[in-house]
Amino acid sequence: MTPAALEWLTRFRRYLKSERRLSQHTDAGYARDLLALVRFCDRFGIRDWSRLDSQHVRTFAAHSHAGGLGARSIQRRLSAVRSFFAFLLREAPAAAAAARGKVRAARVTGNPALEVRAPKARRRLPHTLDADQMGRLLEIPAGDALTLRDRALMELLYSSGLRLAELVGLDVTSLDLKDRLVRVLGKGGKARIVPVGRFAAEAVRRWLTERVKLAGSGEAALFVGRNGRRLGPRAVQTRIAYWARRQGLAVPVHPHLFRHSFASHLLESSGELRGVQELLGHADISTTQIYTHLDFQHLARIYDATHPRARRKA
Repeated sequence: MTPAALEWLTRFRRYLKSERRLSQHTDAGYARDLLALVRFCDRFGIRDWSRLDSQHVRTFAAHSHAGGLGARSIQRRLSAVRSFFAFLLREAPAAAAAARGKVRAARVTGNPALEVRAPKARRRLPHTLDADQMGRLLEIPAGDALTLRDRALMELLYSSGLRLAELVGLDVTSLDLKDRLVRVLGKGGKARIVPVGRFAAEAVRRWLTERVKLAGSGEAALFVGRNGRRLGPRAVQTRIAYWARRQGLAVPVHPHLFRHSFASHLLESSGELRGVQELLGHADISTTQIYTHLDFQHLARIYDATHPRARRKA
């Protein structure tokens, strides 16, 4: 690719960071996928984005699949290409006009990835903990300040269905313990207000009495580590895995498992799909609908175990 073509990738990354406000994980994924596209273009002698057509993108997807990439990864890769070309179509003409011809426009006239589809992926249902397992995990005995912190963050994860990034991004001012609410900054910088359960609110109150002894001067984070600074995602993952082992759970436990369990248990009890969607902060209800499949599996197991015409002979 020409230096001018590669410059548009740099501009796109800046746009993702400053305007789309994507997480570091998502941004890194876009970078890897678009680097793979650049390598593909170099291999086939494509030096400018205007030369890339839909057949090239199909070949790119096919080569990705032949190289061992799964269907979901190819879907993500094509999504990155579509987003990049949408950016080019919107920004390149305006940039060229503003620079009065000093900046070379990409001259793209369409989005070559729009009609290209990845192989269909099997829909994987999220794992969850049942109510008994979750209860056992959260029954942490009283201990030191870090034990109180861990209990509080796990209670909050389950009580409010938070993502890991949302949890570690919380400040003390994000919480309204009087009304039991938490203000969360979700994907794309979208804010939402989520209820906080009674057990979670009490666990957070206990942690706050110890937090003042650990938090560094001027530190706004709700959850801090031994060093007094904001607790990072990896530390949360490590502590949750530790408590899962300590409490005798026989399954791997990670932070997102709390969110899956929150959604599944809430939907199972209420049947309010739209309400669960709002609490989770899903932009599209189809994302939330995966939990209806979990609910159906639960009902199917009850049916198989109890219905006279379904029970297997011993």
